[in-house]
Amino acid sequence: MSGTSQHAARRAKGDEAYEGGPVPTGWVGWIVFAALMLVMLGIFHVMQGLVALFRDEVYVVGSSGLVVSVDYTSWGWTHVIGGAIAIVVGACLLAGQMWARVVAVVVALLSAFANIMFLPAYPVWSMIMIALDVLVIWAVTVHGAEVK
Repeated sequence: MSGTSQHAARRAKGDEAYEGGPVPTGWVGWIVFAALMLVMLGIFHVMQGLVALFRDEVYVVGSSGLVVSVDYTSWGWTHVIGGAIAIVVGACLLAGQMWARVVAVVVALLSAFANIMFLPAYPVWSMIMIALDVLVIWAVTVHGAEVK
């Protein structure tokens, strides 16, 4: 069944949610996945930032061993603020906001970049977060138009 005939069939059934717009496909699930991953990544960044602020002895190397030589207080606040932004953008992406698609890619890129710089301090966790960032970028860029 083509997209136009699906649209007509849904309209005939009285499904008003699809009135006047394209019928969503199964790829919408990837956008929901990306949005939930972005919210989860934001929560992880906030947790990582709070650990850097309050228990910096948890990390493998001292702040002088990071790619960028800054203290863990600065890194902590960077992660907390970036995490809060990621949570908001993920929620807006779930709501179908067009601007959230663009900002989600930028936030995921910045998250991956921050985790690359944080790699010496927390190698396994940073690699997991980078992999999730790549999945978010892929899902939003390839299937982002499905959520309109």
